[in-house]
Amino acid sequence: MKKTFFQPYIVAVALMVAGLSCKKLIEIPPSPPSQIAESQQFGDSSTALTAISYAYSYNALSSSGFGYTDAKITEAAGLSSDELLYNNGYDLDMTGFYGYNLTNLNSDVNDLWTAPYTSLYTVNAVIGGVSNNSALSASFRAQATGEMQVMRALYYFNFVNLFGGVPLSLTTDYKVNGIMPRSSVDSVYGQILADLASAKQKLSLVYPSGGHIRPNQLVATALLARVYLYRNQWQQAYDAASAVISSGQYSMVSDPNKVFLDGSAEAIWQVPTKTAYYEVAEAHDFVSQYGAAPTFPVTKFLLNAFEPGDLRMKDWLGQAIVNGDTLYYPNKYKNVQSSASTTEDYMILRLAEQYLIRAEASAELGNGAAALADLNIVRARAGLAASTASASSQAAVLNAVMHERQVELFTEWGHRWYDLKRTGQAGAVLGAEKTGWTADAALYPIPKSQLQSNIYLKQNPGY
Repeated sequence: MKKTFFQPYIVAVALMVAGLSCKKLIEIPPSPPSQIAESQQFGDSSTALTAISYAYSYNALSSSGFGYTDAKITEAAGLSSDELLYNNGYDLDMTGFYGYNLTNLNSDVNDLWTAPYTSLYTVNAVIGGVSNNSALSASFRAQATGEMQVMRALYYFNFVNLFGGVPLSLTTDYKVNGIMPRSSVDSVYGQILADLASAKQKLSLVYPSGGHIRPNQLVATALLARVYLYRNQWQQAYDAASAVISSGQYSMVSDPNKVFLDGSAEAIWQVPTKTAYYEVAEAHDFVSQYGAAPTFPVTKFLLNAFEPGDLRMKDWLGQAIVNGDTLYYPNKYKNVQSSASTTEDYMILRLAEQYLIRAEASAELGNGAAALADLNIVRARAGLAASTASASSQAAVLNAVMHERQVELFTEWGHRWYDLKRTGQAGAVLGAEKTGWTADAALYPIPKSQLQSNIYLKQNPGY
């Protein structure tokens, strides 16, 4: 069965509700329904909750559920920026990200498109299933809709930063989705902001279940802070990050080794992704075992960015000695076995980023002292002294913030790749560090299969 956005699993949520253990995913029939029957799948809060939980889970066999638990964004963006090298001939397509020679036949690019769009179908199905559903209470409808709007915003945020303008699928109507053209970047961001603003109104400050898996109001606010930053809406970014920081619900974890553990005080949004073999895909893919060369060693550019005494280099990078050479690899997630004594959850949003968002927004608003105060909170956790940047120099403060983002958020969700592009530094930095860079490399190609499925899609320049 072909896994594409335009041929989604029509009954994915229905099957989860009925029990995936005894059923297979069903092929799309010749005349498929345009949506999941509300009366069948969302008849009460219990079945609706099962469908909602499916949106946060990940089924590796079908690439359904939460579409970001395979480390693909972190790996692709890390190679595209200046964070990672690729040291394995198993996946030749992965080398295209580092050398900027991607094609529209690249299987990893295809995964970055199809898995999230498949997951978006589930999100849209839940929104459609609970909206105006008289079998569910108004509070339940608001909570479920708000959660799924946050999910949808996250998916489109990554889409627009990887591919540029993309089709805005907001329903489960396959007829509409199948001929949908690309929306503009501004339109995609407009939808992201609309979803998050709506979610913020619908969600409460209390997490709706144990842990920080299902979004509350502050998750929506934290993601809003990031989006505002990317849109150069400095005051809005400052205000949103301040709301999260001042909420009292989160605190910086003093030990860097404990930041990514289940129940981390720094976690705003983290999702359990434990499988039978490992807990988080980044540990499985990054951590060197038995003295073997790491598959994704970090670059000299990232290594050189760390200041002497930075705990992040000691605690968040591992070492492997190979033929007398020391190779470093990302080690934020350490549990290569699912039976590890500690449990790590996949971190989506955390407090340190909010301090750095507010620091950047403060600098852009002309308040260098406030920017440095937030910056130094992050530095202190890393065991570093206060920044020496002059508060009176906006350029110096912004450079200090960008440097801190580089060493704090490395190999997480493509932050470095996105930062270089949104600040206009990609050409200067990557053009000097690597070969093959062109301006067109800032966006990935639309997969050929999608262009063939939908004649209204247009390819990105350079491909």
